[in-house]
Amino acid sequence: MYIIYILHMIYLFREVFFIISQVLKKYGRIMLFPGIICIILLYIFLQQEPSDEEAYTITTIPQEQSEEVKSDAPTEQAEPKEEPIIEKIMVDVKGAVKSPGVYEVTTADRVIDAIERAGGYTAEAQSMAVNHAQKLQDEMVIYIPVTGEEIGQNLINGQVTSSPATSTESLDDKVDLNSADEAALTTLPGIGPSKAQAIIAYREESGPYQTIDDLKNVSGIGDKTFDKLKEMIMVK
Repeated sequence: MYIIYILHMIYLFREVFFIISQVLKKYGRIMLFPGIICIILLYIFLQQEPSDEEAYTITTIPQEQSEEVKSDAPTEQAEPKEEPIIEKIMVDVKGAVKSPGVYEVTTADRVIDAIERAGGYTAEAQSMAVNHAQKLQDEMVIYIPVTGEEIGQNLINGQVTSSPATSTESLDDKVDLNSADEAALTTLPGIGPSKAQAIIAYREESGPYQTIDDLKNVSGIGDKTFDKLKEMIMVK
């Protein structure tokens, strides 16, 4: 590139020199001063051309590099998120609410929304036993217990239910190993008259049962039989 530029300059100077020499021969000293001015201006003009070309070379991005920059740009746009479908459902609100009944709600509602549809809590409501933030589902049952009610709270298939304690959880329905007679002991599963007599004989010979685990010390009472009885017996 620079060699071509130098050759180009030499050629121009030769042409200029030839023109000047011809002019001098013809017009003599009259054209000497204007000719020098023209040479200076031409030289300044030629000096500006390489700088412009060089500036263009520096600021121009090579084609390969330009393609690499374009390739780094993301080509895929993020897909918009699908909004959840809100459907109408029916829930049954029971217990300590002002207006128990079946209410129409949506899948975007929560338990607290269903309670508000039922008029809110009564003065006797035990609200601490309820998960107000739980989302509602179709056919859900929401039971609100009253204060002092003995409950067992369950969560089955999205249903919030609270029911009174079962009879097997009540101490009054359990058989006391230290006071039960033969008739009471034979009501237990797997206990016949002979095993009932063995249970009574053990407490008479060894003293009162200290824990229900002592029942396994009775002849004929193994782990399998004990597992069936442990929820139905107690000691006082």
